[in-house]
Amino acid sequence: MLVSRTRDILLRIGVFIIASALIAIALNNFLIPNNIFSAGFNGISQLISLFLKTVFGVNVQVGFIAFAFNVPVAIVGWFWAGKNFTILSFLNNFLAAFLQVMLPKTTLVSHDPILAALFGGILIGVAIGITFKLGFSTGGMDIVAMAVQKRTGRSIGFINLAINGVVVLLAGAFIGWQNAMYTVIGIYATSVTVDKIYTSHQKLTAFIVTKHTEDVVRILQNDLIRGITIIDSRGAYTREGSQTLMMVLSRYEMNDMQRLTKSVDPDAFINVVNTIETSTNFWNEELQSQVRSERLAAQAQIKAALDE
Repeated sequence: MLVSRTRDILLRIGVFIIASALIAIALNNFLIPNNIFSAGFNGISQLISLFLKTVFGVNVQVGFIAFAFNVPVAIVGWFWAGKNFTILSFLNNFLAAFLQVMLPKTTLVSHDPILAALFGGILIGVAIGITFKLGFSTGGMDIVAMAVQKRTGRSIGFINLAINGVVVLLAGAFIGWQNAMYTVIGIYATSVTVDKIYTSHQKLTAFIVTKHTEDVVRILQNDLIRGITIIDSRGAYTREGSQTLMMVLSRYEMNDMQRLTKSVDPDAFINVVNTIETSTNFWNEELQSQVRSERLAAQAQIKAALDE
C-alpha cells in the first residue's frame, strides 16, 4: 500500500514538472516567436502582453499575466471543480508561468508558422491531457472546462474549442487574420490531442452474452459501480437460452470490464459499441468515488459490529 502510494505521488510530481515544461516550451519556442496564440488564458495573456508592448511600450511577460488570470479562476474552481483539483492546477499554473518567464524565447525548430502552430498546439494538448488524466490540470481555462464537463458530460476538448473562439477573433482583429488562422490550427491541435489522451468523457455500451449472469453482475457492480440491464436472449443457431447484460461505461473502464467478465465467464461474448449520448443517470467519477466510500464505511460498520 505504501509503495503504491509513493509511486502515485512520484508519478504526479513527474507529470507536474513535465506538463509545466511542455507549456513553457510551446509558448516560448513555437507560438510567441511566430505571433501565434495559444488556447485559453495563455492566448489571452499573449494578446494582452503584445497590446501593452505595442501601445504603451511596456514589456510584461506572458507568464505573469497568465498567473494573474489564474487567481480568480482558482477561487471559482474551488467550489465548482473540486478543491484538490483546483489546488494542484493552481500550483501547476504557477510553475508553468515561472518556467515561461525564465526559459529563453527563441524559435526552436522552424520559422514555418503552420508547423509552429501544429507542434505548439500538440505540446500544450499533451500537457493538458496528462494532467487531466491524473486528476488536475494546467490551470486557467482548464479549470473552467473541467467544471463544465463535470456538469454536462461534454468533451473537454470540445469545450475548450468553443471557449477559445474569442482568442481567434481577438487575434484576427489585433494582428491580422492570417495569424488568426494559424491560431485556429494550434487550438484545434490542442483540442484533438486532449481528447485522444483524456478519454473519461467518452462513453461506450457493452453487450455481454453469458450463462453466468449473477456472478458477472456481482463482480461488475462491485468494481465498476455501473448500472446493468439484464435481457433474456437465445442463440439463433443452438437455440440455447442465455442472458445479455447491457451497461454503459466510460472508455477507461473498458479493459477492467473485459477482465472482470472473463475472470468469471471465459466463454462470455462481449460486444462494445460507441455511445453518442446518454440522457441521464450516468455516474461520473465523483459519484462513483462517493458510492465506494459509502460502501467501505458500511462494511467497516458491519465488521465492527461483528467484532463486538
